[in-house]
Amino acid sequence: MSSSNLDLIVLTYNEELNLEYCLQSVQGLVQNIFVVDSGSTDQTVNIARQFKAHVVYHPFTTQTEQLNWALDNLPIQSEWVLRLDGDEHLLPELRDEIAGTLHTVPPEISGFYIKRRMIFLGRWIRHGGYYPTWILRLFRHKKARSEVIAMNEHVALSEGRSARLANDFVDEEHEGLGAWILKHEGFASRQARVLSQMDKGYDSGWIRPDLLGEQPQRKRWLLHHFYRRLPLFLRSFFYFFYRYFFRFGFLDGPQGLIFHFLQGCWYPFYTDAKLYEGRPRR
Repeated sequence: MSSSNLDLIVLTYNEELNLEYCLQSVQGLVQNIFVVDSGSTDQTVNIARQFKAHVVYHPFTTQTEQLNWALDNLPIQSEWVLRLDGDEHLLPELRDEIAGTLHTVPPEISGFYIKRRMIFLGRWIRHGGYYPTWILRLFRHKKARSEVIAMNEHVALSEGRSARLANDFVDEEHEGLGAWILKHEGFASRQARVLSQMDKGYDSGWIRPDLLGEQPQRKRWLLHHFYRRLPLFLRSFFYFFYRYFFRFGFLDGPQGLIFHFLQGCWYPFYTDAKLYEGRPRR
């Protein structure tokens, strides 16, 4: 039994190649593992049960609604909640840091930002402005929720302040490029809806754009006030050029070329194509 007052929530769909890495990385750290599955047809559920996880089914609409449903309906018993995807896992250094930190957290701290380390085709993507990416993933139960937005949602604290942990969690898929492309096709449709809402003056996100704020606030400011004002389609090439050359993405080697082109050019271009597709024709 863990000595940490911590429960884990994992959102899954067909994660049989990834989930074992995720759940193995938290062994001895968390008291309870909750896996919220949206209808996996592979061995995801069986793997979760091998780790004594509490598995529940809930149909998927968005990441936001899935996480908020979990926070509202799961029998969470611990003071703290750690939230991971099935293709994410903790580095041993982060696991030890969390175990040593939760016993001494001041009452005014309600959540922790943690750095995400992307591993793509076996390589750590260090450049292109992609690392470090700070995400609020560890928070006090009932003091945080996911903002209601279709894509690039963030967990926001309802009270208290945030702090940062020193070590990383890892985002690494073991399913290959085909699965990565399929996943980002879905992301593109959701991001196109977000951009379309912005163009109409509507944004349901709670994280307010602020160039001088935390990293999520800065990114949202750049999306609102700069990126979305660039020409449709051309902006994806500008973004890739900026990441690959000005932010030294080329230093990530062949894997970096593939990643920065697909994630920094193909994906935003496809998003723009979905935007264009949804606009009325004359």
